[in-house]
Amino acid sequence: MAMLDFKGKTFVQNYYMSVKYHQLIPVKEKSLTDKVSLNDNLIIHGDNLKALKALLPNYADKVKCIYIDPPYNTGNENWVYNDNVNSPMMKEWLGKVVDKEDLTRHDKWLCMMTPRLKLLKELLSEDGVIFISIDDNEVHHLRMLMDEIFGLENFIGNFIVNTTPNARDYGHIGKMHEYCIFYAKNYLALETNLIEDEEKSFKYSDEKGDFNIHPLYNSNVAFTPENRPNLYYPFYLYKDKIIDECFYEIGLEPRKNSIEIFPSKSVKDNVQFVWRWGKEKSANELNKEIIGYKTGEGEYRIVQKMRTSAKIIRSILSEKDYTSRRGTSEVEELFQKKSFTFPKPVELIKAFVKISTNPDSIILDSFAGSGTTAQAVLDLNKEDGGNRKFILIECEDYADSITAERVRRVIKGVPNAKNEKLKEGLGGTFSYFELGEPIDIEKLLKGDVLPPHLELARYVFYTATGEEFDSTKIDENTGFIGESQDYEVYLFYKPDIDYLKTTALTLDRAKSFGPYRGKKRLVFAPMRYLDQEYLTKYYLEYCQLPYEIYKSR
Repeated sequence: MAMLDFKGKTFVQNYYMSVKYHQLIPVKEKSLTDKVSLNDNLIIHGDNLKALKALLPNYADKVKCIYIDPPYNTGNENWVYNDNVNSPMMKEWLGKVVDKEDLTRHDKWLCMMTPRLKLLKELLSEDGVIFISIDDNEVHHLRMLMDEIFGLENFIGNFIVNTTPNARDYGHIGKMHEYCIFYAKNYLALETNLIEDEEKSFKYSDEKGDFNIHPLYNSNVAFTPENRPNLYYPFYLYKDKIIDECFYEIGLEPRKNSIEIFPSKSVKDNVQFVWRWGKEKSANELNKEIIGYKTGEGEYRIVQKMRTSAKIIRSILSEKDYTSRRGTSEVEELFQKKSFTFPKPVELIKAFVKISTNPDSIILDSFAGSGTTAQAVLDLNKEDGGNRKFILIECEDYADSITAERVRRVIKGVPNAKNEKLKEGLGGTFSYFELGEPIDIEKLLKGDVLPPHLELARYVFYTATGEEFDSTKIDENTGFIGESQDYEVYLFYKPDIDYLKTTALTLDRAKSFGPYRGKKRLVFAPMRYLDQEYLTKYYLEYCQLPYEIYKSR
């Protein structure tokens, strides 16, 4: 596989691992819920690299669909490189606007994207997918970077989105489209959904309802009887078993008055096709939706009844609902003014969510912008009764005034909206969080930074076990903060320096854990007054705060 090289690559390859975990500070007055919770729909204001790292304890391997719309790096977006990587060259980049005159703008963009994509992959479930909108400025670099991080074998496709039907004059060419690249975390685990085709009509009907017919042969000329012998065998059409004037009963065994039928040949080059299914699957389907069919020319074929009005998503998305103009008008309708440039349209994101999620999936957008992804998720939930959940991350100052405000309005309802669903309100809740201070474990016992109990519990549980943290399991009275596959985990901590100076794992505390329940007790505390004999006797593994947090992993 061809490898992509760029300035700073060696410094950012594993940079995401050194990013500190940060506190996520709930902001009740900016939320739209009775109880602010990390298990709610989320809007997070802060640097998206740090926010993605902060989400790992709760959401690693849980996100089903990621959609992002990062800077296209056109040279006109005024984006700034802000990752404080330990490199003199990259420290020179900090805080400087990346414009068209910047000869390292492609290197900076790749250095910005690399750690974020690696964290996004960590958050994806095994059957999860990622969609990334981009244009000609970086699509070639992005494809190569994604091949390195996600694997070439996990590339699914590249959508061409007709964003500007009237075309923009780019000099010598009228540009009409952008791209959206589509990767899976694991191609072998991937399952996608069909989307409804509202214009589809049906030609036939029976007692079950309407249907069309689809040939059972595989029209891919790469598959032949020589390389797929299991897909080449005869069906038998029984001429005395007429279902109606053009449909007949069929089977896999000959009978009197039967006709032997093999797959068709390619008209163009006379290549012999094979069936789409093996004989065993065909046998299981015979009494269901496979029938013999007589064409108007008197030929007999084996076909499948197709009753769905759904279709596989196409790689060229040319519908007017997917244009930039539609996205702009949607935001203007909500705010009654121009408040955001080039927002993505709801139907575009909704299409990606439809094909890649189920009703209980989590959808993440770490370049949230105007909040289109949240509206798309809420709209789809309203449409099909789903319970999908969104997570938005936005670093700019408009995270509350535009991103969150849009979501508030579509949840509550927009009185002047043309769309009836939007006028009524899509319903739902969300919790708003600010990105707080880093959890600097080396400063903890010095009293320089004392995070809340909940934030330290999230940090130590995930860091020690690598498993999802559930805040509802916390019992500060007993010290219990959760249970992993191998451990019961306890944390004795308060954001109080006097408490930390006087608190220890004692014999009384060890006895208070109760009888052994098959899992070792992993105990975080500032000190211990037990020797190894007692630790073994009570199935304890002690980790001193802060120095031995990685010991058990």
